[in-house]
Amino acid sequence: MLMQTVRPNIVQAIRAFRVDDLMSAAQDLGHHFLYANLSGTTTKQEVLETIAKAFLFPAHFGKNLDALHDCMTDLVNKSGTQPGFVVVLEQLPDSAKFDREAREQLLDVFRDAADFWAERKIPFRCFYSFQ
Repeated sequence: MLMQTVRPNIVQAIRAFRVDDLMSAAQDLGHHFLYANLSGTTTKQEVLETIAKAFLFPAHFGKNLDALHDCMTDLVNKSGTQPGFVVVLEQLPDSAKFDREAREQLLDVFRDAADFWAERKIPFRCFYSFQ
């Protein structure tokens, strides 16, 4: 099984994994599969809007990193027992308006979410790639 080689609470580059294989692995495990294709985005605002739309966040989503953190942790946790998560952020931008620091800040939110779910013994795996 694909996920046997991946720690249960991690944020890592997608590397040799294919999105379809990750989706199938999530289905096999009964985990949520959250996918956002960020190609065409160039700013933090566009990235957050695309993630919010792809992950079906509520309309009141604040489109900032704190709101993203809340949606990936407390909001989901309050909705009931969770089986686990496989998250894919494909084609993170590499632009002047979304530079390395912005990417790291975004990925830090997902690292914090991985820690949040690890404390609850819920697997949370996040994979990303760059444009």
